[in-house]
Amino acid sequence: MAITVGIDVGSGAIQTTLFRIEGDQIEWLDKRLNLIRQRDPLKLTEQAYDDILASNGFTRDDVDYCATTGDAENITFSTGHFYTMTTHARGAIYLEPEARGVADIGALNGRAIVMDEQGKVLNYKMTSQCASGSGQFLENIARYLGVAQDEIGELSQQADDPEVCSSICAVLAETDVINMVSRGISGPNILKGVHVSMADRFVKMLKSLKMKTGVVMATGGLALDSGLIAAFKECAEKQRMKVDIRSCEDSIYAGAIGAAIWGAYRYEKLRQRQAA
Repeated sequence: MAITVGIDVGSGAIQTTLFRIEGDQIEWLDKRLNLIRQRDPLKLTEQAYDDILASNGFTRDDVDYCATTGDAENITFSTGHFYTMTTHARGAIYLEPEARGVADIGALNGRAIVMDEQGKVLNYKMTSQCASGSGQFLENIARYLGVAQDEIGELSQQADDPEVCSSICAVLAETDVINMVSRGISGPNILKGVHVSMADRFVKMLKSLKMKTGVVMATGGLALDSGLIAAFKECAEKQRMKVDIRSCEDSIYAGAIGAAIWGAYRYEKLRQRQAA
């Protein structure tokens, strides 16, 4: 049996998960979501780590493997670090065993991933840093429109004539939005247009990875944006892709989940090697 912690450090938030794992028996004990909000990510990560352990009656000495992912290479108390593609793929499989693809939409960039039934990454593609397919870009647009984050999805689905951003550059896309506002385009139609632009980019990345059928799990900070998920489904249908885009309330924890599970796997391999 192994007690493992998975920590996913992003540019906007930190997700922490606690697991008890023995063979194929995986028990998810607890989870934490901490928004960074101009705080020191390293200090916040350590605070989240100690908090989730204390809340469940554990200390650091009880942890067999503390696995990190995302922007967490500099964390000193972790046992090991895993690549984001690897952890999101495994986390998606845990949340949705049928998933064979991932659309990870983070605050600053995104990635499309194709994996096998064990969560092994077969191929992936990432958006460029300039691409307007990120959570931060959408947050900036919402702020300009005076819309709260939790209103975006619902408003987007009220659109009756969406206007899609023409640029893949975030700066130029924001200029597009400013021009839309000056032309009297409504907030819902602007938001739906942004969603369609983002979704279309991810769908094309998945298609280029030969992911034309099967279940795709949305993960990352925007996985719970209902408007974006709806746009994903529309764009996939237009591309004649028979993919099933899914999301769940724990999709934002996929990276931390995958880190904890891979941490348990690595812990067991190290234990066996030492016993040999």
